[in-house]
Amino acid sequence: RSFLNREDIGIILISQCLAEQIRHAVDAHSRPIPAILEIPSKEHPYDPSKDSVLRRARGLFSPEDLR
Repeated sequence: RSFLNREDIGIILISQCLAEQIRHAVDAHSRPIPAILEIPSKEHPYDPSKDSVLRRARGLFSPEDLR
């Protein structure tokens, strides 16, 4: 939480498996800066359905917008 309030941080990179452990905090963050980006780790495969950024992006566009 302290990283979210710092003025000198624009992007927070967090492995998806750790983001799952604090999903409530990741999903509650709604400000554009700092951006929270979930990245894969060596030990855990990446699951796009759990990525908070992709879930938000899906809500912005309809299938007709992408045609």
